[in-house]
Amino acid sequence: MRKQRLSPGIIIGFIVILVWCLLPVAWIISLSFKSVAETTTGSPQFLPKAWTLQNYRDILTNGDFLDALRNSFGIAIIATVLAVIFATFAAYAIARLEFRGKRMVLSLALAIAMFPVVALISPLFDLWRRLHLFNTWPGLIIPYMSFTLPLAIWTLSAFFREIPWEMEQAAQVDGATSWQAFRKVIVPLAAPGVFTAAILTFFFAWNEFALAISLTSTTAARTVPAQMAFFVGPDPFNPPYSQLATAAVIVTIPVIVIVLLFQRRIVAGLTSGAVKG
Repeated sequence: MRKQRLSPGIIIGFIVILVWCLLPVAWIISLSFKSVAETTTGSPQFLPKAWTLQNYRDILTNGDFLDALRNSFGIAIIATVLAVIFATFAAYAIARLEFRGKRMVLSLALAIAMFPVVALISPLFDLWRRLHLFNTWPGLIIPYMSFTLPLAIWTLSAFFREIPWEMEQAAQVDGATSWQAFRKVIVPLAAPGVFTAAILTFFFAWNEFALAISLTSTTAARTVPAQMAFFVGPDPFNPPYSQLATAAVIVTIPVIVIVLLFQRRIVAGLTSGAVKG
């Protein structure tokens, strides 16, 4: 079978789109190697006049940034683990069991995923203050789980529907209980879906800004996206753009590494069940 060659127009269009998407990233990386003095003078040139690593030294020795980085990792990992555990049980029930309100559960999950986060900030702020969850890790983990569960349920239910029902029945015939069949047969087969749901959940918790800046007041629970909003420097009208760019580069590195290593699983999780429902 002959391979179809791409036309020059498609190749040129691909290059234009690639440059358009990567140019802001390249600009941020270049900005991170510029000195604060160079950025405050409004230097319009792309490459730094004098390359420096001082911004990285300052950021990596900044106590507030390191605290926020620790909060981001801890909150994102805990929210991911809990969301994936609950989503696994919910998705299995939706895919395997027949019960009243099954479609309503899926519709409700989709409605929660589409609900605007901004509309919940004010009620959550008042409620969290009353429950003493404001400016705490649980105060961010709970809403992160709420907004990531629908996507995780949809992703995992697609994987569970593709697993042959006979394999679980065969395990039960051999003497396994329902829980043993689920844990030793179904979950390992659905591991790619579980892994994909975990990655997508982690991305949401890692990048979320609105809840992180509204439900925290100190670095005790503030994550990196929210903490970057407080990098104003000594002059509030002339923020240290180079240090902001450096922090953005450091925060983006884990996301880039995860995407490059597991991009096939992410695509498989998003497209699974698109044809076979």
